[in-house]
Amino acid sequence: MARLSSHFLNGIDGTHAGDVGVSLWRIGKDHGRELVFKSQSEADGRFAEEVAGDADAQYEMVVDSGAYFRKRAQQLDGRRICDEIVIRFRMPDPARRYHFPIIMSPNSYSCWWSS
Repeated sequence: MARLSSHFLNGIDGTHAGDVGVSLWRIGKDHGRELVFKSQSEADGRFAEEVAGDADAQYEMVVDSGAYFRKRAQQLDGRRICDEIVIRFRMPDPARRYHFPIIMSPNSYSCWWSS
């Protein structure tokens, strides 16, 4: 099984972003979406889930960054307009680790893939 993980960091104050909702969707050839799992990050901003990866499928990891910033005083007086971070990717090796660290702010994010 593949292992999907992330580490969410708050780009405003540099802290770990705990209790951030995340879901994974499998995108079919007909572009239909199937929920694989819903999870959330731990207090240290990390989450990890095992996935029965399909080498031919596309996936979307959806991070509920808007809900995270709505719970905090850092929401910039209503000027936050981004609600989700969506990363579309493939998992060509179903036995590999796919790790996507994300630095997120109310209206921007930066992510990368590391194994």
